[in-house]
Amino acid sequence: MCLRFPGREGGTILHARRGTPHNGPMRISARADYAVRAVLELAVRQGDGPVKAEAIAATQDIPHKFLEGILGDLRRGGVVDSRRGGNGGYRLARDAAKITVADVIRTVDGPIVSVRGERPTELSYTGSAQPLLPLWIALRANVRRILEVVTIADIAADALPGPVQALAAEPAAWENP
Repeated sequence: MCLRFPGREGGTILHARRGTPHNGPMRISARADYAVRAVLELAVRQGDGPVKAEAIAATQDIPHKFLEGILGDLRRGGVVDSRRGGNGGYRLARDAAKITVADVIRTVDGPIVSVRGERPTELSYTGSAQPLLPLWIALRANVRRILEVVTIADIAADALPGPVQALAAEPAAWENP
């Protein structure tokens, strides 16, 4: 069984127990990581007018062609706007304080937490595995509790909400079991 942030190959691994049969790492896809970084770059440059994809790619060390696809998804999802032409580029479609990390991840990857590629609410277990469902639902709720309150403006200002700072300050949070 694999609990993970869904997405394409690659990504930042949030370590789960290794070596456990059928358990894979919990992960944030490269696509989601790049999307959050691109939106963050637009937020810190908001007053500079539209930003070209090439500039975002160079500043954030994101493959340009991959970024173009991500920016297209973000545009279709209403997170960014684009303008064509010599003075064209991308900008946030709404205030950075109104865009959560969850908004960005859902736009490029879909559901935030899945089990074997399915939303936890779509699962059913029988017998001794029945207690797993509330566990997966609780896991999803906790992930959402963080990603739905952290805004792009929070990250741009290096001002994560207090509860998130407290979690990150725990020494065990930085350990790789």
